[in-house]
Amino acid sequence: MFSWMGRQAGGRERSGGMDAVQTVTGGLRSLYQRKVLPLEEAYRFHEFHSPALEDADFENKPMILLVGQYSTGKTTFIRYLLEQDFPGMRIGPEPTTDSFIAVMYGETEGSTPGNALVVDPKKPFRKLSRFGNAFLNRFMCSQLPNQVLKSISIIDSPGILSGEKQRISRGYDFCQVLQWFAERVDRIILLFDAHKLDISDEFSEAIKAFRGQDDKIRVVLNKADQVDTQQLMRVYGALMWSLGKVINTPEVLRVYIGSFWAQPLQNTDNRRLFEAEAQDLFRDIQSLPQKAAVRKLNDLIKRARLAKVHAYIISYLKKEMPNMFGKENKKRELIYRLPEIYVQLQREYQISAGDFPEVKAMQEQLENYDFTKFHSLKPKLIEAVDNMLTNKISSLMSLISQEEMNMPTQMVQGGAFDGTTEGPFNQGYGEGAKEGADEEEWVVAKDKPVYDELFYTLSPINGKISGVNAKKEMVTSKLPNSVLGKIWKLADCDCDGMLDEEEFALAKHLIKIKLDGYELPNSLPPHLVPPSHRKSLPKAD
Repeated sequence: MFSWMGRQAGGRERSGGMDAVQTVTGGLRSLYQRKVLPLEEAYRFHEFHSPALEDADFENKPMILLVGQYSTGKTTFIRYLLEQDFPGMRIGPEPTTDSFIAVMYGETEGSTPGNALVVDPKKPFRKLSRFGNAFLNRFMCSQLPNQVLKSISIIDSPGILSGEKQRISRGYDFCQVLQWFAERVDRIILLFDAHKLDISDEFSEAIKAFRGQDDKIRVVLNKADQVDTQQLMRVYGALMWSLGKVINTPEVLRVYIGSFWAQPLQNTDNRRLFEAEAQDLFRDIQSLPQKAAVRKLNDLIKRARLAKVHAYIISYLKKEMPNMFGKENKKRELIYRLPEIYVQLQREYQISAGDFPEVKAMQEQLENYDFTKFHSLKPKLIEAVDNMLTNKISSLMSLISQEEMNMPTQMVQGGAFDGTTEGPFNQGYGEGAKEGADEEEWVVAKDKPVYDELFYTLSPINGKISGVNAKKEMVTSKLPNSVLGKIWKLADCDCDGMLDEEEFALAKHLIKIKLDGYELPNSLPPHLVPPSHRKSLPKAD
């Protein structure tokens, strides 16, 4: 067991959850520096794939990367979450955001330009300096004292235009920057406008830069209130078709539909859908702090596997090079044969094809290297990584699970996240089984005369109908028996196997709730208990 695990127990007793988080962070950092980093350095991993990880990469808050074409509402989306403006914010129908803006927490409001930002050891952006001044002049950090930013940071990206000219005019490799962020963020949100579903060439390349990060991607169909229900169905179908051509995964991406800004809805037909979708997206974002340690562990595992594969590739190329003559010809041959080499290494070391880097990109990079200067395979470095993946990771995963149980639930708070839980405007308030919760009169009473007429056609005896007769009426709803059985259990308040007129009315009300698309409660809420049965129910402890 690691020494830092031994220190963990005492740390939790002294200062609780914060020490626990630092312990996991220290464990991840220790594993990387002792096991993975030596392998990366030996085979020039940082030159081919990703710069070395620093302390800030392990300690930073969860980050969200927003990507989309211009005027899809990326900056407005951030403004919607924060419920306040941030330094450097510009919103308009034309392409306004021409920079990457890292929106982070700060005690005072202000901004830091890119060149100053990449020399700050407390920020996880130091390795971005390799993209040069053309990028750093288009990068800034916007800091403000906002409650939401105490838990997460948000990266706003430039609006993507179409055409080769835009890609050239940036002066830096836009897709490489996106790939750098994608490897370090916790969530990638692709924003689409309901009126702008085409995926331009640059946008397509940007999405392909997220290869290997599919689990982080979420899609938001924004401005959905600007179309009616019929058009929205067509828009959703067109979006899924467009995404299917770019993202080659068998799974369907989760698409959140709504209007993510604080203005009145232009079309209110789908208001309930938009509210439910917004709540689902909020829950996904709010869970990021709780899952941050697992995400970092997952990314470390992916990085270690790639580092191993890279070492096999580089050492193979070194082994195949001649000692004296014909080096250039052999180099060209090996680069050309790289797809075959991949297959050979897969068989030799039992490696999945999905762990290998993209062939074309690797071929282009290898053109610039002298293969004779590569290192031969060092089994001890490989064994260290294998040992980490086989033994150490499982121990760390157990530690993370244990600390999640002992730590208070971490949720993103503030801004729009608080607005959905205030008063009667939280999701589902006054709807479904919650309808009538704040009313004095029994909510079922308004429809009870209709239910009573049905009740008396079912041959009640001594004011009650049998289960057999109740079933005849209840099955007309066409709900499955499993649902009707739950409704019966909730409605039979005195558990006598029969229903009086109030219990029958309650059963019909619960059926209506289910048919309207709402979920049934696990236990009967106090406001739904029939008036004549309220005294007979046992009081809650």
